[in-house]
Amino acid sequence: MDNGDSNPNVRYEPHERPPATVALGAGFQAVATMIAPIVLTVVIVGRAAEQPDAYISWAVFAALVVSGVSTTLQASRIGRLGSGHVLIMGTSGAFIGVCVAALVEGGPTLMAALIVASSLFQFALAARLSLLRRIFTPMVAGTVIMLIAATVMPIVFGLLSDIPEGEPQTDALIVALATLAVIGAAILRGPPALRLWSPLLGVVSGSVVAAALGLFDVQPVLDAPWLGAPLSSWPGVDTDFGWSFLALLPAFVVATLAGAIETIGDGVAVQKASRRQPQATDFRLVQGGLNADGVGNLVSGLAATLPNTTYSSSVALVEVTGIAARRVGFVIGALFVAFAFLPKVAALLIAIPGPVVGVYTVVIIALLFVQGMRIVLKDRLDHRGAVVIGLSFWTGAAFQNGWVFPDLLADGFLAVLLGNGMTSGALAAIIMVLFIEATSPRARRLSVPLDDDALPKLADFLRACGRRYGWIEDRVESRLILVGEEMLATLSSPDLDGEAPPPATTRQLRVSVRPEGSAAEIEFVSASTADANVEDELTFLQELPDLPDVRQTSIRLLRGLASSVRHQQYHEIDVLTVRVANLR
Repeated sequence: MDNGDSNPNVRYEPHERPPATVALGAGFQAVATMIAPIVLTVVIVGRAAEQPDAYISWAVFAALVVSGVSTTLQASRIGRLGSGHVLIMGTSGAFIGVCVAALVEGGPTLMAALIVASSLFQFALAARLSLLRRIFTPMVAGTVIMLIAATVMPIVFGLLSDIPEGEPQTDALIVALATLAVIGAAILRGPPALRLWSPLLGVVSGSVVAAALGLFDVQPVLDAPWLGAPLSSWPGVDTDFGWSFLALLPAFVVATLAGAIETIGDGVAVQKASRRQPQATDFRLVQGGLNADGVGNLVSGLAATLPNTTYSSSVALVEVTGIAARRVGFVIGALFVAFAFLPKVAALLIAIPGPVVGVYTVVIIALLFVQGMRIVLKDRLDHRGAVVIGLSFWTGAAFQNGWVFPDLLADGFLAVLLGNGMTSGALAAIIMVLFIEATSPRARRLSVPLDDDALPKLADFLRACGRRYGWIEDRVESRLILVGEEMLATLSSPDLDGEAPPPATTRQLRVSVRPEGSAAEIEFVSASTADANVEDELTFLQELPDLPDVRQTSIRLLRGLASSVRHQQYHEIDVLTVRVANLR
């Protein structure tokens, strides 16, 4: 089905297998641009905490290995582990401040223990993500993605003028313009085959111009060995949980929550960017992404290096290249691990001049910001949502840039908690969403077994809701109760693959009704049983075979009765939210 929301630029969806040369090319250009922030973040933390070179070498090696393993896990779907999409994992900037504090306080072993402990929080969040569905909404996730772009951009713009001391800034401008011209021309006017290589072409072109101007320092590359692995420098993990551990643990949990919110946002965004036709977000894949992220953090702690997180530029990279095949994720993971044992290759990539890396990253992050906008606009946005998005975004931007209360954020716990714009903006959004939920009209609830007696009980319950909220009786009978009937038929019938759910007597149905002016929001919650998504079935209804089966009839009736339907699938439950308008 072709509609305005389709994305014909996607050349390979996650399940498709591009040629080996295409997968290798896309994987290499991703690694070529992602390896530098992975390595440099570790170096920055180590130098700031005045750690010895032996530990920094180990931490860089371990960070690359862990990034490769966790990126491979993200591309996989092993039980409840992995998102099944190309989500590149790397060292998390949200942990820079707290990791420096831990290293100064107790060294690498204390930092390792704190990372291991805080990673367990992420597994718990993934397991119970469905309970937080009214908080971590697409609106919040999209806002966090926009905040990621806003917090990273000042650092990226600083790279544009990052050249050796004494060199004229006009040379940096020339290199940046050369890189931007190649990337921009290839993306805006290049054919699909050329668009695939646009980021790498821009990086190579900019590097060539930089070398001609004497801005490419090759000495670190010449000094680096070809092979190496500093295995003897592993510091271990501290098992003496003293006061320093307890004092720093809350800050590590907050940083973990910030990384989890970023992963949730990336998990939602990458699904949108990876499909030619729009599909509902599969929150089972988001849960898998959180679990893979948690494994990355756990292994990072055991290895005494910085924690992992998903790199949001993965989403923009998929949009630029049009390649979302998980095969690329496997290539990226393997290359990260290989480069960990090739210090000279890593040194070559790190030596790419700042203006080249800066321009490439500006393009990627700009696309990421737009992706966040798309996610929030996909949600049903009213005046409350507009306030949440606007205030939380500018709250994050203000704290990130030190525009408000700079004295309070000079040091200490508040500096760790609010100094990162993504964290402060996300907390502002969550607090406002919690306030909206707490002050909304209290929902009326019903819990019944999903059996033959469910329909009359549900009808009586909906009639009682109609009387309580002053809805017109004829409209309750002709719309609200019919929606309830079709939802029961949909939940009880086989899915599109013809597989029937388990016996109805083993399942419990929970229904809640919340008034929204003259409309009603009805939420149906039951145990997860089928792969078919009702929201997708409504989208692609005209492509379905015109067969007189119960499920398709229910879906067609539901489309005519409900103003909106959202189907959120988690590992443990299915949540179907239906909005019925004009009941008064």
